[in-house]
Amino acid sequence: MTIKKLCLLSTLLFLFLLGCQEKQSGLRVDVIPDQAEEKVNVMVEGRLFTSYWYTDKISNMKKPVLYPIISADGETITRGFPLQPRAGERIDHPHHIGCWFNYGDVNGIDFWGYSDATPAEQREKMGVIRHREIKKAESGAPGILEVTMDWLKADNSILLKESTRFLFFAEPNSRTIDRITTLTAQQDTVTFNDTKEGMYAIRVNRALEHPSDQPVLLSDAHGQKTEVPVLDNTGVTGEYLSSEGVKGLDTWGTRAKWMELSGEISGKKEAVVILDHPSNPGYPAYWHSRGYGLFSVNPLGVRTFTKGKKAMDLTLKPGESVTFKYRIVVKSGPATSEEIEKWSKAFASE
Repeated sequence: MTIKKLCLLSTLLFLFLLGCQEKQSGLRVDVIPDQAEEKVNVMVEGRLFTSYWYTDKISNMKKPVLYPIISADGETITRGFPLQPRAGERIDHPHHIGCWFNYGDVNGIDFWGYSDATPAEQREKMGVIRHREIKKAESGAPGILEVTMDWLKADNSILLKESTRFLFFAEPNSRTIDRITTLTAQQDTVTFNDTKEGMYAIRVNRALEHPSDQPVLLSDAHGQKTEVPVLDNTGVTGEYLSSEGVKGLDTWGTRAKWMELSGEISGKKEAVVILDHPSNPGYPAYWHSRGYGLFSVNPLGVRTFTKGKKAMDLTLKPGESVTFKYRIVVKSGPATSEEIEKWSKAFASE
């Protein structure tokens, strides 16, 4: 073999190894199934990043969730209620648990709003999502979790089968979650009817809510309801910012490639960013971004968000599938629009 060919091979090998190194950059993430607790713990350097909860032993758990989500500097991004109530939290919407993926009108069935608080006479119209199998739980950089689920009607027949791949990334000052979810219709034609109640969402820590002067029910230290006529906004610092430059509560019902919710928790700056992907239906999506702490991206609620000017009902025939791909970045410290735009472009190219 000539020296020229050897040099070429060495160069190609170097580029290959460099590419592998780039793909494996970042801190190691340990993905550890806990069958006894029916969850999978995601750890970084011995500290909890998040857990995939799939138990059906907790009656209020009508779908698998990621809970809690903890930032690189140790602050909990998600609300504790209803699993682990904290003093001073809102206790509305008990179906808002951690981070989840579902929808409020699938063939007339509500997978979004179901909880123990749902009246008995309404439960025949509610659906649950049940975990079926862990296909892969692999530690590394990134950590990988692959799972399957069933979207069940009230009679326990399967409306949709779900296959989801999570990728968990960790850097010294950030944590990132990719979720790639494929839904496949089973025996019935499936229509995702237009509603604001969807689709990929986080219910955040009280500190990341927008300040409000409205009366509300809060939790005390024991998880009991406490009526508060005027909210104390001490330490409540959240503000939304969209890729289109829209801020605050004006972001609700607008379209954007990404949305940031930033604020301070225990005096530490934290930014939570959800990135939409160009391959998703309805890109760029609409945002169900509420001041009380619901942070959700919804590509399908077009009629609701445009007040009837446009519509988008997604229909799958039996055997047909649709895939949704989202990225959540939790940055400890401030995140500039320019930085987030780079994240968005990088995600869009994947």
